[in-house]
Amino acid sequence: MSTVGSLTSAPTPLAAPAPAPGVRRLRHLGPNWYATVMGTAIVASAGAALPGRALPRPALEAVWALAAAALAVLLAARAAHWVRHRDQAARHLADPAVAPFYGCLAMALLAVGGATLSVGAGVVGERAAVAADAVLWTAGTVTGLAAAAGIPYLMVTRHRVAPDGASPVWLLPVVAPMVSAALGPALVAHLPAGQAREAMLLGCYALFGLSLLMTLVILPVLFSRLVHHGPLPLALTPTLFLVLGPLGQSTTAVNNLADAAPAAVGGPYPAAMTAFAVLYGVPVMGFALLWLAFATAMVVRAARSGMGFAMTWWAFTFPVGTCVTGAAGLARHTGLHALTWLAVAMYAVLVAAWAVAAVQTAAGLVSGRLFAAPVPAPRAPASTTARTT
Repeated sequence: MSTVGSLTSAPTPLAAPAPAPGVRRLRHLGPNWYATVMGTAIVASAGAALPGRALPRPALEAVWALAAAALAVLLAARAAHWVRHRDQAARHLADPAVAPFYGCLAMALLAVGGATLSVGAGVVGERAAVAADAVLWTAGTVTGLAAAAGIPYLMVTRHRVAPDGASPVWLLPVVAPMVSAALGPALVAHLPAGQAREAMLLGCYALFGLSLLMTLVILPVLFSRLVHHGPLPLALTPTLFLVLGPLGQSTTAVNNLADAAPAAVGGPYPAAMTAFAVLYGVPVMGFALLWLAFATAMVVRAARSGMGFAMTWWAFTFPVGTCVTGAAGLARHTGLHALTWLAVAMYAVLVAAWAVAAVQTAAGLVSGRLFAAPVPAPRAPASTTARTT
């Protein structure tokens, strides 16, 4: 969904007062804005996950505080949007290009909760950090499950999707439970020993399976759309990076679950879960790197064709961050230096992408351009047997 466009307003009766500027700005504030929170929070939590923890703690804490503040502001703004612009909010749910972004709300809650425990504990104290993470993880998981079930239901029963309408944003609702699976293990040790810890651990594995299998349903549809209908519209091209999300996040999940297993289950299971983390994570990380090369090539192609900034550029942040945490988890369990360097290199890409997206977003906020009504993306030309561009 592109948020780039010119702000237009319909003529109003003379007796009707013009809406306040703040109200007008809220009208086109969609759920895609939660991606800014996700992309900021992952900079903090991925930095804390790097082997060796060489990054300065105050810098990570500052980024975490920025993400937490952004989440609070957006929650308030979106609540006001639902109150003042309920018609527009209903249109968002009815739009197959916008509705999947409701998965971003769940992931924003989860990402800030996880960063609070891994980074913010040094600021607010461990007890407060655990409590905040527990609340945000619970809220994010419930919201994510609702999105994972509700958005596909709307796609089948209410939305009308064109043959070339498949998009990487379809992954957003179904990947939210995978974020819960990746961040839930950090809470296992804070639960009472016994049934509570085991239920949390195995529940996270269930969330892992739910998200993984739905991802495996969507990816072939997405690739078929690319092959048969050609590249995505320019503004949507960055969303190809969203495919990295379930790949990196599932690798993160199995490694974090293996770390939490000894405190929750006994017998052969902890060793088996550690082995599974490596045997699953390494091949999936290999595919993630292949997709990263493909998505990068498509983005370069789009940039050469005139792709400008849109909020979809935030797709360069959170998915890449999940690959950082996934590679860091594999490095932790294998001791392989190559995986450590992969995590560090990916983190450098993440920070650069976040800086560009953040600066461009700040400029759009100051100018008001990002609050304008979105311009519909031009339809791609009819597919041909051979493509020359």
